[in-house]
Amino acid sequence: MYKRLLIVCVFAALAGCSSKKDQPVAVKKPSLFDTAHKNPFITNMYTADPSAHVWADGRLYVYPSHDIDPPRGCDLMDKYHVFSTDDMVHWRDEGQILEASQVSWGTSDGNFMWAPDCAYKNGVYYFYFPHPSGSPWNSTWKIGVATSSKPASGFTVQGYIQGLESMIDPCVFVDDDGKAYFYYGGGGTCKGGKLKDNMMEIDGDMRSMQGLVDFHEAAWVHKRNGLYYLSYADNHDDGRTHNQMRYAVSSNPIGPWTYKGIYIDPTDSYTNHGSIVEYKGQWYAFYHNSSISHFDWLRSICVDTLGYNSDGSIKKIIQTK
Repeated sequence: MYKRLLIVCVFAALAGCSSKKDQPVAVKKPSLFDTAHKNPFITNMYTADPSAHVWADGRLYVYPSHDIDPPRGCDLMDKYHVFSTDDMVHWRDEGQILEASQVSWGTSDGNFMWAPDCAYKNGVYYFYFPHPSGSPWNSTWKIGVATSSKPASGFTVQGYIQGLESMIDPCVFVDDDGKAYFYYGGGGTCKGGKLKDNMMEIDGDMRSMQGLVDFHEAAWVHKRNGLYYLSYADNHDDGRTHNQMRYAVSSNPIGPWTYKGIYIDPTDSYTNHGSIVEYKGQWYAFYHNSSISHFDWLRSICVDTLGYNSDGSIKKIIQTK
């Protein structure tokens, strides 16, 4: 990225170019990142687990979790903010949209608001979030649903998806035909299934996602050229201390999946959690690291451009700082 920017500057200097927009520059058109992109791109608070979506207003919105400083492991995460952009450089904090005190069925201590997701259907934005409902917290997870007519405000908790196992990291993918699919998992298990039109009930059974290699958590599904991609964070069972991000592909939104490899190497954070989205003709990979705090549980969200090979495989992400 920086090398490309340097090349643009050198060519401009050699040609005697001014900064005026009507002054031609004989180089490849720069991407959105060639201006002033920085990683992490949110620095006014600690954030993790970025879920990125592009909505009808033309802006890209990111729905992350929020690490509280000072941390106590990862159990003081109790609220959600939303951030948006229209150029991938300048980000707007849309404000807080939900906190644990608004969840009537949640645990009494009000913590553990982990990685969320958001979906849109028929004029309604659906915000999905994991939250424990009792003790012990790690066996009483529910996937809550809050709704709004706006993408970043006015959310009201409607309840939770009934009949699910106690797992985390919801992901909702709405296909081109309007059908919605729900994924979640943790601890080595990933399951997916179809959502009913009300976006709050599972239509049929949840299935184990077959074909994934070393799945840990953080399921995310996107589609490109008719092919479905399921990306996720792996385990630490090969001696590593930090997650990698892997992916698999399928011709069906609920698999079976064919494992393809690693697309993000470990960062400086114990965990990782990502999303993949196309915006203004460019694909992007979102993830988090701990480069600001240098502490595993005070994380910061990042984004870098993502590319594909001719066979549809994902090129390894180059993490920029």
